Amino acid sequence: MSDIVRFQVEGGVGTIRLDRPPMNALNFEIQDALTVAAAEATARRDVSAVIIYGGEKVFAAGADIKEMQPMSYTDMVDRSVALQAAFTAIARIPKPTVAAITGYALGGGCELSLACDFRVAADNARLGQPEVLLGVIPGAGGTQRLSRLIGPARAKDIIFTGRFVSAEEALRIGLVDEVVAPEDVYAAARRRVERYVGGPAYAIRAAKEAIDRGLEVDLETGLEIERMQFAGVFATRDREIGMASFVEHGPGKAQFEGR
Repeated sequence: MSDIVRFQVEGGVGTIRLDRPPMNALNFEIQDALTVAAAEATARRDVSAVIIYGGEKVFAAGADIKEMQPMSYTDMVDRSVALQAAFTAIARIPKPTVAAITGYALGGGCELSLACDFRVAADNARLGQPEVLLGVIPGAGGTQRLSRLIGPARAKDIIFTGRFVSAEEALRIGLVDEVVAPEDVYAAARRRVERYVGGPAYAIRAAKEAIDRGLEVDLETGLEIERMQFAGVFATRDREIGMASFVEHGPGKAQFEGR
């Protein structure tokens, strides 16, 4: 892994912890470590859900501009592949993910939160895509994931102006899912995903795949993705357990095995 990106597991929930003070600037080392952390979170059977957390003060205030400033066009052509791959790796973790946002989530930090299924923010958090103020545009999914989440007009407003979005506005427009006191952010994020521990892991995985892949295609293709995923979970042990439990004891009482 890395000294500035750690992966820890407790009670079935994995935490990818960014630790590069003071602002968790997302340099190349962090980007590459995120890819490694996502692979571990995906592979470990003792992990049912994942939290991305930058600590008590800041989530991530963006890319490391000093690292990028001297880069040429061809340098960035090469590096942008790894940059997008890191965020895509987070987005493709086949388990529920939540960003626990304190302080700033700007630029790459906002894009990292967008790669998660859910976002819990401190009431003093500030989110945004201020790349235009540097003469560039978001390059790690911001133009695509933000517009899919909150709609193109709102995404254009945020990206074209580079303005910061308050936690209150972020909640109102659907950019975040919950706002809590700063000291409660990690606990609230954990509560949001602990419900999936001990659940039907492959059914949740199939649902996430169907939703995420379906958003990338037309309705007819999306329905076919859903149909295949629906049929596929009939091969799992959890499907047998869930249906047998429903017939014998009613809904919500199954004890799943995650297989």
